Amino acid sequence: MLSPTNDNLVRECDHRQDVQVRFHDGRVFCAPAGTRLEAFIKKATPPQAATVVGALVNGRLAELSEPIIADVDVEPISMATEDGMRMYQRGLILLLESVTRELFNARITVDHSLTFGGLFCRVLDREPFTEHELAQIEERMRALVAADVPITRETLTLNDAIANAQANGDDAQVRLLKQSRRTEVRVHVLRGIKRYFLGRMMVPSTGYLKQFRVQNYPPGFVLQFPRRHRPHALEPVQHSPKITAVFREYGEWLARLGISDAGALNQAILDGHTREVVLVSEALHAQRIAEIASAIVAQRERVRLVMIAGPSSSGKTTFARRLTIQLLANGLRPFPLSLDDYFLAREDTPRDVNGAYDFESLRALDLELFNRQLVALISGERVTLPRYNFETGQRETGPTVQLSPNHILLIEGIHGLNPNLVTQVPTERILRIYISALTQLKMDRLNRVATSDTRLLRRIVRDARTRGYSAQQTIAHWENVRRGEDRNIFPYQEQADLMFNSALVYELATLKPLAEPLLRQIEPGTPEYVEARRLLTFLEWFKPADARLVPEDSILREFIGGSVLTDFVPHL
Repeated sequence: MLSPTNDNLVRECDHRQDVQVRFHDGRVFCAPAGTRLEAFIKKATPPQAATVVGALVNGRLAELSEPIIADVDVEPISMATEDGMRMYQRGLILLLESVTRELFNARITVDHSLTFGGLFCRVLDREPFTEHELAQIEERMRALVAADVPITRETLTLNDAIANAQANGDDAQVRLLKQSRRTEVRVHVLRGIKRYFLGRMMVPSTGYLKQFRVQNYPPGFVLQFPRRHRPHALEPVQHSPKITAVFREYGEWLARLGISDAGALNQAILDGHTREVVLVSEALHAQRIAEIASAIVAQRERVRLVMIAGPSSSGKTTFARRLTIQLLANGLRPFPLSLDDYFLAREDTPRDVNGAYDFESLRALDLELFNRQLVALISGERVTLPRYNFETGQRETGPTVQLSPNHILLIEGIHGLNPNLVTQVPTERILRIYISALTQLKMDRLNRVATSDTRLLRRIVRDARTRGYSAQQTIAHWENVRRGEDRNIFPYQEQADLMFNSALVYELATLKPLAEPLLRQIEPGTPEYVEARRLLTFLEWFKPADARLVPEDSILREFIGGSVLTDFVPHL
């Protein structure tokens, strides 16, 4: 066999006029250099597949409008992925912004996401859109989708980007850009409308935006789109008055602080007001926890069981301990009961579709034993509790306890709102609390801070500190976590009696210097690198805050460390 360095293998050849695009399934396509990525994707994608809106090109996220000038490896990004759905949403927001400007010369703002697939939006500086006006907006948007209008990108100098934001009345974006060290800003352009979008990637034209709906959703409206798990269909609209009320309450908190966006937070930090922001934010948390405790005390003759549930990294553990302290101060004696101790033996645990043990399934718990012991504890009987050994995968014998009439059971876990968890205790004896980090802090009118991003950054910092996990490991596992939340938590959130929002307006500024070094350790070319780069780009917009200013009993301490409540357990 000839050596690869043998001169016989080398020959002079003509310049190639084409490029090759190699797909992850092994197929290879070629075309003249400069052909847009979109053309290769259309050739390679079967008609029945989920709409492809972008791609990974040699491991980096790319728009379909990008010209291919060299041989590359490509992995399509469809609406069935997180990155693909973000691109789709940005396109819809830009289309909505363009149409509302055209029809009503109105400014809209995007407030927060909705669990059925959509964004809650409001119109500014005028009365809310009427049903007729919303129908006009949707009709015009559909006409532009049918026309397949190009969405282009343009690079502006920082000064030009600031001038563009000022002309559009985007005060929040002006604040952010003036604080930025960037010299250039890339904007997307649709029919003369130039807007900056966090994440930067966008669909190449309006023709990709076929699945959407614009509907009244008082006090604003909803821009609905498919969920990535069902990218070809819109789900029925579900009104969530309790969650909406929590978002509105958080908006009122931000108003009290005088911080409605990231730029305003940055300015407070630059002006030396971080301590004030921290203390007032924490006072609002303490006030709400005290209100929840008072609501429980007011029903002490009826309620004997308090269930606490929420998604990952919402601060359930610290919230439960702070609530315990408030209940103790009010004369009640909370007794924490761990759902983990009621896991079935490892060999009896149900498995998921991949054959792995599904510990997040309700069927992974011994519901019969759990309900029998709940009834006995509430009745004042002596009960020997189980303890689950995670190393052996078996239940062991725990302590024997007996509760007094002054005790109240406190149970925290992902299934706390599921009515099928507690079936033997009358509903009127149970009070359910939902907790999540439902931030309404925005970057600007059109760029919101996703609640899932806040929770992921919390988890990255906590996992590195307490579990020795790298940011890459946490990001790799995040999809499974989100899937479990969609199945076990979010469908039941409106069944909660009370809600607690664990978001803190200053937390991203505090998490920034802790999360950034962890994210930078992720190597290019790994599946998690794209997500790490997205989060790093997002964090660039925040000024850092000193973690030493965070109180020792703050929910944020559960993630950054130094909590005075870490080992707190009330005596029986």
